[in-house]
Order: sequence, then C-alpha cells, then structure tokens
Amino acid sequence: MRVSTSGMFDSGTATILQQQEALVKTQQQLSTGRRILTPSDDPIAAAQTVSLSQTAALNTQFGVNREHAIASLGLVETTLDNVTTNLQDIREIAVHAGNSSLTDTDRRSLATELRGRFEALLGQANTTDGMGNYMFSGFQAKTQPFTRSGLNVQYNGDQGQRLNQVAPTRQLAVSNSGTEVFERIKNGNGIFTTAADPSNTGGGIITSGSVANPASLTGHNYEITFAAGATGLTYDVTDTTTGTTLSSGNPFTSDETIQFDGLQFSISNTPNAGDTFTVSPSTNQSIFNTIGNLITALETPIRSQDGGGARLTNNLNSALQNLDNGLEQILTTRASVGSRLQEAESLDIQGSDLEIQYEQRLSELRDVDFAKAISELNKQQVYLEAAQKSFSTVTQLSLFDFI
Repeated sequence: MRVSTSGMFDSGTATILQQQEALVKTQQQLSTGRRILTPSDDPIAAAQTVSLSQTAALNTQFGVNREHAIASLGLVETTLDNVTTNLQDIREIAVHAGNSSLTDTDRRSLATELRGRFEALLGQANTTDGMGNYMFSGFQAKTQPFTRSGLNVQYNGDQGQRLNQVAPTRQLAVSNSGTEVFERIKNGNGIFTTAADPSNTGGGIITSGSVANPASLTGHNYEITFAAGATGLTYDVTDTTTGTTLSSGNPFTSDETIQFDGLQFSISNTPNAGDTFTVSPSTNQSIFNTIGNLITALETPIRSQDGGGARLTNNLNSALQNLDNGLEQILTTRASVGSRLQEAESLDIQGSDLEIQYEQRLSELRDVDFAKAISELNKQQVYLEAAQKSFSTVTQLSLFDFI
C-alpha cells in the first residue's frame, strides 16, 4: 500500500491532537473535580444528575421553610406560655377577691391590678413576629387582631391559619387565629351555664352544675323562681324556651341537688322570694369578656341589704369557672402548637438525612475518581509523548535525508 507524504502527516497530526484532547479533558476533570464535563460524556448519568440536583434544591428550600416554621411556632409557644402565666395570676387575684374581710377599697385595688393584667393580655394577643406579622390575626398578617374600647375587645382578623410547605406533601400551620385561642371558649361547665339574676336581693349562691344524664339534655333555657310558700321557701322550674312549667312549689333546702332534663346543680344559702336563677346552654365567651366582667364586679360596691355579697360571690364563681375554661383552651392550643413544632423538627432531621444522601448520590454520579484520573493522566502523557516521537521519526524517513 502506498502512503503519501501528506497522508502520513495528516494521520500523525490527527493522532497527536486526539491524545492532546484526551489529556486536556482529563486535566479539566482533575481541576474541576467533575467526571461529567458535558452531557455527552455520560448521557444517562448527566440526566440523573439534573433530576437529582432539582430534588436536592427543593429539599434545601423545604429546609428553609422548616426553619421559618420552627421559629414561628416557637414564638407562638413562648407567647402562649406568657398568656398562661398571666391568666394564672388573674385567677389568683379572683380567688383572693373572694376573701370576706376585703373592703370595697381593697377590691377596687384588685380591679386596678386586673386592668394592668388585662392590658398585658391584650398586648400578648397582639404579638408580632420579627417581620411585623401578627401571630393571631389569621391570614390578615398585617392587621392588628384585637382592638378595644374600654373593657370591650373586638377581633379584626379572620379564621385562617397561615401554612408553610415543609415537605413535598406536607403543609404545616404556623399560626392560630385569635378567635380560636382567645374567643372560642365555652362558658359555664362547657355544656350549660348557671347564673343569678343581677336584681336578686337574697343570699342564694348557685353552683356551675354538671350533667346527670346526657341523653335527657334539651339545650333549652330555664328559669328557677323562688316564692314564699305556706311551709317555707319554694321554687318553680320553667322551660323558658317552650314556656312550659316543669315543676312548681318545690320545697327549697340549701345545697340540695336540683335536677331536671338531664342536668343538676344546687343553690346554697337562702334566696329571697322573687329571686330568680337561670340555666342556659354554654356559648363561646371571649377571655377578655370574662376578665372585663370580673373587673366590673370588683369595682361595684357591696351592699348587704340588696344581696351584694351573694352577687359578688356568684360573679366570682362564674369568673373562676370561665378562667379555668380559658386556661384549658390555651393549654389545648399549646399542645397543638407543640405537636406541630415537634413534627417540624422531625421533618428537619429527615430533610438533613436526605440532603446527605442526595449529595452522596450526586458525588457518585458526577465526581471524578482522582486516583483513577491521575493514573489515566500519566498514561495519556505517555501516549502523547509516544505519538509525538513516532511522528517525528516517521516524518524523517525520506531519501533526501540521506543525500
């Protein structure tokens, strides 16, 4: 076979260029630490790398979201802890206010302290996070949730809960509406509430009562009216929802259980003829309303001749019951927040583990094996030198070199 001079030169040059190209590629792999420099180097691994990189980026963003969720929930939990302490202090004041040795002046002093606690609670309910978002305003993050006029507090937010996407299939609530925390609190015993008429003049004190037979409950309103009977004090029980008298002329005995339509309670001391007590289904009552009623009761002077002492006791008993309900609501909310906080922290640990796995798999797909690459570099250098030497030798095979 005849080999032309130009063919010989072209073949030798092409071989040298190929070896140089391979050598440069290996040098680039070593300098970048990446095995795949272009998709053509390994199309399958390149496609897997792109997909895995996107998944890893999403996991990183979820991690940022979880950090925000943990911070927000931690702030909510801290605020609710402060609210709990405040309500416990208010309850202690209410208990102290029941001391019979206190004067009207003493009770007004307690009411002044309660007003300070009231303001503190309002401030806690209007707490913001580090970015100026109100924590208890629902979706209305920039709207102050609670405003007041005197002792009347108005909620201005909505019922929503702000959510953070903390995992591919999990959204976590990072806030609570003010209605849920501070307003949606059942008064009385949670099923029904008892109360003395403000115009009563006797010493009757009614208990909060309990459910005797759930199947017999009607959800109606009732009124217990006292009258002077031939043999002593009696009372009538009327269903004011239907206008039906359930019983009449019942002899009254202090602390004796009064029972009808599945509910029971008692009245202690001695009411006067004409005094009335009411029983009605429990409704939602704001914790601010409970404290406001307590302040009003303590600021009202007691006059024993018109039943003021019994009125105060009934108001204090009602306030204590409703404060306990408020504390239970706060504790329930704290349990919910704690559960979400624990879930966010657990998901964060899982996310960190996934991040390590993604990085490990990406390294397997795209990172260079330095020992192998260095060995390949040395081999390619030898090949290049051999190609250059052989080219130099072949190009000198000419008769003109010997003439």
